[in-house]
Parts: sequence; C-alpha cells; structure tokens
Amino acid sequence: MTDFRLGSLVAEVAGEGPAVVMVHGLGGSSNTFQPLMPALGDRRVIRPDLPGAGRSALKPGTPGLTGLCQALRDLLRACGVTAAHLVGHSMGTLICQYLAAAEPKLVSGLTLYGPILEPPEAARSGLKERAAAARRDGMAGIADAVSRASLSAATQRNNPAAVAFVRESLLRQDPAGYAAHCEALAEAKPADHTAIACPTLLATGAEDPVAPPEMARRLGSLLGRARVEVLPDCGHWMTMEAPAAALRLLDGCLKETTQ
Repeated sequence: MTDFRLGSLVAEVAGEGPAVVMVHGLGGSSNTFQPLMPALGDRRVIRPDLPGAGRSALKPGTPGLTGLCQALRDLLRACGVTAAHLVGHSMGTLICQYLAAAEPKLVSGLTLYGPILEPPEAARSGLKERAAAARRDGMAGIADAVSRASLSAATQRNNPAAVAFVRESLLRQDPAGYAAHCEALAEAKPADHTAIACPTLLATGAEDPVAPPEMARRLGSLLGRARVEVLPDCGHWMTMEAPAAALRLLDGCLKETTQ
C-alpha cells in the first residue's frame, strides 16, 4: 500500500486490477473502509481522505460537495482510472451519486453504506450549528455525541471497539475541515438520479438514525437498478458495526458488476 498525493489530498492506493474507489463520510477517513480490505485482494483500491478530512488538508475555496466531487474526479484522472466501482459511506454516498450521474461511463457500480439524500431543512440547520460548534469548541463534544447517537444499541452494548473507533475518527478531524464539510452538506443539492444507470446496492442499518431504512428505500425508488439491504442491530457505521455483513454485500456487488 502506498500514499498517492494530489495537492493537499492524500489517498491510500493498494493492489492491481479493476478499480474500487472508497469515499468516506462526514467525520470519516480512509480507515472507515479498512474492514472491507480482505474482499479486495484482486482489485486496485483507492481510498482518499477528502480535502479537510483525515490526512488531507482543507483546500481553501473548495466549493461544497460539488468541489469534493471534483477533487475525487481529479484524483481518478491522476491515477489513470477510466472505470471504477464506487463504495461510499454517509456523505460519501451523496458524492458517489453526483459522480455516477455526471460521469456514467466512469462508474460501473455503486455500493453505498448508510446512503443519504440531500438533507431536509431541519437537518441543514443542525449541520450549520454543528459547524459553528466545531470551530468554537473543537471536536471533543461532537465526537462524544456522534459515537453515542449514531451507533445501534447492540453496538453500544457489545462492541466497544467500534464505539472507540467512531469517537477517535471524529476526535482526530481538523475542526475547520469538519466544519467545512458540515456546511457543504448543509448546502447539498439533489443528485440527478435519472442519469444513474449502474447497478447499485443501498445498505443501511435498521437502527441508522442518519440514513434510516425509509430513506434508503426512497433513494432506491429513484434509481433504476437499485436494491436495498437492511441489517438488524446496526446503526450508521456499518463497516465497523457489522463488518462481516458489509464485506459480504460488497463482494456480491463486485461479482455482479464484473460478470
């Protein structure tokens, strides 16, 4: 595995073969997808930290989610990728939707964990308030709140390592970068779902408060080739809460899109 750098963006690149590109969500990083790596030994896996998250510094002037989508497009071009299966989590699923709509020949399939649509008005206000809190107070309070609220009761009770991972993922974010991502999500526009024609898996947890099953089903109804999987006793961080199931679902999707 090597680091690939494009300006301020840092991506982990590993393996050879058909490309799989993994796009993390708000408060995440390339490590969000570490439990899925065993399924990808025969693939070229590209895992960026989006500008402002993880090891990638915030790029001044990056305009919202469309700017993050452009950063992803630039990364794939720099890596010589002409077709890829996209894997997204949370906010990353919306970025994946944007790219699949804008570049249908580039995207052979989508596996989306905790898939979201553009936020409703109440959520937009909450995201703006969270951005202000990150800038004012740092990430400790947000890390505690997210690790409590976004995981299932079973995870909270039985999987302390997943709770610790989510808390640490949030705690290690740059407050300014996290705030910028909150504001980008608060201003997000709908993707053009009529332009997305590739096979799509929408996987969510039965106890996901961010991307509840009804949201996944609504998104599925907007896409022509989508199926929805709901995992019991799982919240929003499926790759950490139910890694074996998440890996199995991804493996099935990759086999489908390469047949």
